[in-house]
Amino acid sequence: MSRPVPVRWYEPWPGSAVAPGPTLLWLHGGGFFRGGLDQPEAHDVARSLAARGVRVATVDYRLAPPPGLGGAAPLLMPSRGRYPLALDDVLAAHGEVVDRSPEGVIVGGASAGACLAAAATLHTIDEGRPPVGAVFAYGFFHARHPRVAEAGHRSRGHRGLSHARWALDVMNRNYAGSAAARDERLAFPGGHTLTGFPRTLVVTAERENMRASGDLFAAELAEAGVDVQHHVLPGTRHAFLNRPGLAEFAHTVQLVAEWTRRG
Repeated sequence: MSRPVPVRWYEPWPGSAVAPGPTLLWLHGGGFFRGGLDQPEAHDVARSLAARGVRVATVDYRLAPPPGLGGAAPLLMPSRGRYPLALDDVLAAHGEVVDRSPEGVIVGGASAGACLAAAATLHTIDEGRPPVGAVFAYGFFHARHPRVAEAGHRSRGHRGLSHARWALDVMNRNYAGSAAARDERLAFPGGHTLTGFPRTLVVTAERENMRASGDLFAAELAEAGVDVQHHVLPGTRHAFLNRPGLAEFAHTVQLVAEWTRRG
């Protein structure tokens, strides 16, 4: 029996006088093992977009166990599970959103949510029902994280350790469950065929290690002939959409709203 997947809807605010457009199916980040519908990266982003006339649906997809639990994870955290469970939830939610979105669906997300959104996009392309667009904010897309070339653009502070390439690779392996699964196209789409991808907006933070994957994925999309718009936000660091008071939060929300409406 399939699991009911919680989907939270945000309707455009009264007075946000814009023509009806696609629904944005938006996925929070959290390294695949944390986060939820109430975190700012989900709730505040969706609420702010709704205030700008965008209809948004957020998804409470299943999380992986925290890294390090190994074989004890099913006993200690039975409600959690590894790939492809989160993707299965996103695809189930996508079906619900499609049924309620006559203007089409844009699939998007931040950080790990961006990776899930890219995988869901590929799956719907394979099924012949692709979304009308995709939006990725400071996402990572590759099974093994590439290295940021410029030292001044790498993560600093506590993220210098938690977002070191080896730590990010451990996180990816934890989500996938095995090295073989980690290399699957629908686990980490980067480096795989992207033919048929819809128009895409990619926003990356300038000073963080995950930027290397986001920048590379944007280049791979362009090479595949995708209409891709890529913005690197100067001076920014990872997860700025979890801090609604930042100028880059407002800037990105406005950018996404305008891009979504252009169609």
